[in-house]
Amino acid sequence: MSQTLHLKAYAKVNLGLDVIRRREDGYHEVRMIMQTVRLFDRLSLTKNQSGQITLSVNLPYLPVNEKNLVYRAIDIIRKNYHISEGIHADINKRIPVAAGMAGGSSDAAAAFVGMNQMFDLGISQETLMEYAVGLGADIPYCIMRGTALSEGIGEKLTPLPPMPDCWFLIVKPVFSMSTRFVYENLRLDESTCHPDIDGMVAALKNQDLTGITDRMGNVLEQVTQEHFPQIREIKDCMRQEGALNALMSGSGSTVFSIFTSRKAAEAAGRVCRDRFQIKQTAVVCPFNKPHVRSRILSRPNRGEQQK
Repeated sequence: MSQTLHLKAYAKVNLGLDVIRRREDGYHEVRMIMQTVRLFDRLSLTKNQSGQITLSVNLPYLPVNEKNLVYRAIDIIRKNYHISEGIHADINKRIPVAAGMAGGSSDAAAAFVGMNQMFDLGISQETLMEYAVGLGADIPYCIMRGTALSEGIGEKLTPLPPMPDCWFLIVKPVFSMSTRFVYENLRLDESTCHPDIDGMVAALKNQDLTGITDRMGNVLEQVTQEHFPQIREIKDCMRQEGALNALMSGSGSTVFSIFTSRKAAEAAGRVCRDRFQIKQTAVVCPFNKPHVRSRILSRPNRGEQQK
């Protein structure tokens, strides 16, 4: 008899994203404030007797083999815990793809958590995060969730006080960006405007929403906005419609803004849809969790780029 477990894989935005330097090993050293938001994919895991991992997804252009992070996450747990049963994973995507919101990473994080639950393995969150970092730097954070400071190359995670009550307007334009392309074309010099990450941490501790939004910044915007000026235009529109501030998330192309009321965020979303070529919009609140202790994890897989 089959057994199915249903999970939600939540998206993230970067309230602040600073790149300190490019290291000798090719990685970029970052300081980021990560925030989980209540926009999510749905992941269903079904146990069966096939002895195989199979995937289905509602977007036909996404892989359903070992190139998918969900497949690889399931495979890691099966091999490490000698699981012989087969698993079918059904992924229903709602988080924009290739958009700087860690959709694939969050799906993989949900797969790690789900396998632990389904087979009653008793794996600690810390151990799950250690497994996850081998697939990509964002996945351990997506297991931890909430508000966090990410440092190093993304492997150093420190939980922060939760985001104050607010509403996020999320807008995904029709175009997408390659994370690898953005990092490879990033040029850091004396003219680079670095966000005030320490000031944002202090504002979070004081639950000062305006102090947070005033410090929002993303150094990767200089690359993405050069190729897609509409990023800047969408941010300006959001601010004109009452947003406290607006920012590109990760390497883009998603743009988000923060409002104090849901009604105002929804109205701004309608204006953006009317004015720009928009693929998807959402109005959501922050997803906050109780604190867990700081984590410094092993180095992420070199093949995975930071977001």
